[in-house]
Amino acid sequence: MRTFIQRLGALSLLVAFSFALVACGNKEAEQRKAFTTFLQTRVLDKPGLRVPVPNEEEKTSFGDYAKHYAVITDFNEGMNKSVSQPMTQIMAKGALRSIADLPARRDDLKAAKDGLTALRTALDQQTAKADAAHAQLKQPDDLKQVYDKAFDKTVTAPSTTFKEVFPALDTVFNSALAIGDFMEKNKSKIQVAGASVTVTDPAVQAELGKMLQQLNGQSAAINAAQQKMQAMVRGS
Repeated sequence: MRTFIQRLGALSLLVAFSFALVACGNKEAEQRKAFTTFLQTRVLDKPGLRVPVPNEEEKTSFGDYAKHYAVITDFNEGMNKSVSQPMTQIMAKGALRSIADLPARRDDLKAAKDGLTALRTALDQQTAKADAAHAQLKQPDDLKQVYDKAFDKTVTAPSTTFKEVFPALDTVFNSALAIGDFMEKNKSKIQVAGASVTVTDPAVQAELGKMLQQLNGQSAAINAAQQKMQAMVRGS
């Protein structure tokens, strides 16, 4: 009888343990479903680039999957602080107001150009960090399919689009610096009055015109890249 009771007790423990495993499994399934639904309805189904911040109740419903979403939010927060915000300052410093002031604004243009190098490095670091974290995530196939799409939309796509702007900006700053140097070198043949520039030497005028035409074409490339970025953000 005692042996039977002991066995029954052991069996009860096994049954209880089985129930515990089932309950745990159901909890994971519920968390996975909540997280998958959030990604689908709040990120993928919305037009444009949207990285909503889940409230505490939502985070709790995700369970450990909340850490998976943090990979996306951490990237976007990092990119905003180390790339987007500094980019605004760089664009303001390197803005081309008029041809006449290019020789005097060499330091600003050089600083803007150098700033781009730092931004490119920061973006590469943020992207590499997110990619590495993404690669380490362990997810069931049904969640992985949805998460990978959300990751591509909120991390890979904006990173790739942002990177397309850098070469165009770098080229424009190089051209602007070259024009400023050319004007300084030929200042005896170039008269500046306000925003007006008069060239007395036909050869210098032809060369300056060629350089300005090239700069205008490069500016168009920047506008195209910016429009692509805006379209991505809006979802149009």
